[in-house]
Amino acid sequence: MSDPTPFALPRLYELVQRFAGRRILVLGDLMLDHYLWGRCDRISPEAPVPVVEVQRESSSLGGAGNVAANLVALGATPALVGVLGEDSRAQQLLDAFTARGVDTRLLVRDPSRPTTFKTRIIAQHQQVVRADWESRAEIEGVALEGVLAMLARELPACDGLIVSDYGKGVLTRAVLDRAISLARGRGIPIAVDPKESHIDAYTGVSILTPNQHEAGYVMGRRVVDEASLMEVGWGLQKRLDAECALVTRGADGMSLFEKSGRYTHLPTVAREVYDVTGAGDTVVSVVAVALAAGADYPEACYLANHAAGVVIREIGTASCSATQLRDSLASALS
Repeated sequence: MSDPTPFALPRLYELVQRFAGRRILVLGDLMLDHYLWGRCDRISPEAPVPVVEVQRESSSLGGAGNVAANLVALGATPALVGVLGEDSRAQQLLDAFTARGVDTRLLVRDPSRPTTFKTRIIAQHQQVVRADWESRAEIEGVALEGVLAMLARELPACDGLIVSDYGKGVLTRAVLDRAISLARGRGIPIAVDPKESHIDAYTGVSILTPNQHEAGYVMGRRVVDEASLMEVGWGLQKRLDAECALVTRGADGMSLFEKSGRYTHLPTVAREVYDVTGAGDTVVSVVAVALAAGADYPEACYLANHAAGVVIREIGTASCSATQLRDSLASALS
């Protein structure tokens, strides 16, 4: 099936090839996603709740860690800066990083904080409940100073910056101000997967990648039609004086609002949707590394749209490899 877009396959292949060797600093909240898989065919006699008979369990990287794993899969090199506790779950997370080829030398340890850990119980491919272990208090003291020091040391040598904000306390205003100032001063593209509570700290970034609900919440208006989408998208871009805002819209694709006044809509490429967990991580990863590789904003977002279409076909936090991305592009443009 042909894809009615102005994007040329050789150019997109060239950009994907350039992902290799790009060093991207990933700053944000780290977490481990834990899954219990089973079946449910009865209700508990103790309370009106389903009983799930667990058949297997698995774990995967979440948050900024999943962003880093996506970059590795794409052939790029992440420089991951974040905070872990000193608990057993921190070791599980470190083991998961090692298994995915993510360098952990820039991580800061804080014994006063639990490592963020999320358990999802899934029965017959449906999520039943989620349990979270976490602290959302802002980092301070030695942990804060450690993160600031890592930014000052590592960011100048990077080709891009990703801010992965899940509201778990790592991205204080001091951290965000330092990171954005350092990157802007060196002309490093900044891609932000934002949290609503920090939105005004992202002023002047290259691109934000909120989903439709997040963008509407920030701008005080639900996106229900084309008119409200235009108001929210352009309003967000102008409010933050960002180079562009990319609003992800699930089955309705993505909408890109550029400071130049150009608007681009990208229809979804996904034919099947099983789980959107981690799709936002994939989008911001691909956008950032594509910009670092020389893509313009529509090209970067087109690549991200195809990568998102790959990951939402899998249950559980997933990533898209460079090979999978090329295959998706080929199926659309060949």
